Amino acid sequence: MSGLRSAFMNEFAARGHMHQSTNAEALDALMAGSVVPGYIGFDCTAPSMHVGNLTQIMRLRVLQRCGHKPIVVIGGGTTKIGDPSGKDETRQLLTEATIAHHKARFGEIFRRFLTFGDGPTDAVMVDNADWLDQLPYIPFLRDIGRHFSVNRMITMDSVKLRLEREQPLSFLEFNYMILQAYDFVELYRRLGCRLQMGGSDQWGNIVSGIDLARRTDNVELFGLTSPLITTASGAKMGKTAAGAVWLSADMLSPYDYWQYWRNVDDADVGRFLRVFTDLPLDEIARLEALQGAERNDAKKVLAVEATALCHGRAEAEKAADTARQTFEGSGVSANLPTLEVPAGDIDAGIGVLAAFTRAGLTSSNGDARRQVSGGGLRVNDEPVTDEKMVIGRAHLRDGAIKLSLGRKKHVLIRPA
Repeated sequence: MSGLRSAFMNEFAARGHMHQSTNAEALDALMAGSVVPGYIGFDCTAPSMHVGNLTQIMRLRVLQRCGHKPIVVIGGGTTKIGDPSGKDETRQLLTEATIAHHKARFGEIFRRFLTFGDGPTDAVMVDNADWLDQLPYIPFLRDIGRHFSVNRMITMDSVKLRLEREQPLSFLEFNYMILQAYDFVELYRRLGCRLQMGGSDQWGNIVSGIDLARRTDNVELFGLTSPLITTASGAKMGKTAAGAVWLSADMLSPYDYWQYWRNVDDADVGRFLRVFTDLPLDEIARLEALQGAERNDAKKVLAVEATALCHGRAEAEKAADTARQTFEGSGVSANLPTLEVPAGDIDAGIGVLAAFTRAGLTSSNGDARRQVSGGGLRVNDEPVTDEKMVIGRAHLRDGAIKLSLGRKKHVLIRPA
């Protein structure tokens, strides 16, 4: 996209965030001449956000860095309904207490990435339950529902794909796009919000909000969507064999978070540096151009910078130091992820397959057996060649037993 005037639109495009925009020329002019409040909504469906959500958090971070005002909308109201986008079945309904717990944990994460306060470009966090929970049903249908065509709604991907697959779509979920559209109007009225951002799967919902604002308030709002991030292999971003890559330290250690970024595919390094770090674009271009063994240096920079944003610089450097000791020095570092097991289990001995599964390095004993066959498991840096091997007190080194899957995943077992 050429000829952009605003710092935000230039940065947004240069870092690979740009996919679709409504009236990009007018939005660019608006952002070049004023502080623009923009929002992204996050439903509280899990006790932590994950790397898939991080793509949106980083877009709010770009917005703030370029002199505009991020609005974080916590979907305390819409979480009760459930967004059907990208889902094959109805989401599990959560209790009010669970939503409140998730909301509090989300707030802790956002404060690591955004600066909150009362200034013109300080971020604010709001909960759409504040207005959605208060809506009277019949007046809402008359004032808002009349602006929505069912014929058009069923052409939206979030609805159409579910119907084409003949999978059930509840009336509850069918209402989701109306509520998200109303959120945009309400945020304009309350906070002067002119921009909504989201993944490309949210385009229909965003455009519905823009259309509703034009009908109800005679104002032009704007939408920007970003491509859904996948890895070079085509896998969904933030998913691993072990599960989601969580942003909360109690659900995924800073060391394992660092390792996730360190182990990305070579083809993803440059793109991920642009999306998930604040490094200058010229420095990213230099790192992206590295070849051969030097490519690992770029991955380490990605790992440190991404981890520093999420968990702080000290944790990032500690993770890098742990990796250095472990991989380059073949040592046992106290900073490795640790599993404490009853001392009696160590005395009695633990089967090697069960040990690796218990440590979370393999998904099952069958998976561990396959890894043994492929030479992928090590105990105290020695290859496991016998699937019937028993790990016990004789294997303790400095009070721990080091289990390794490949060269990059390690867990220490310590007697409790």
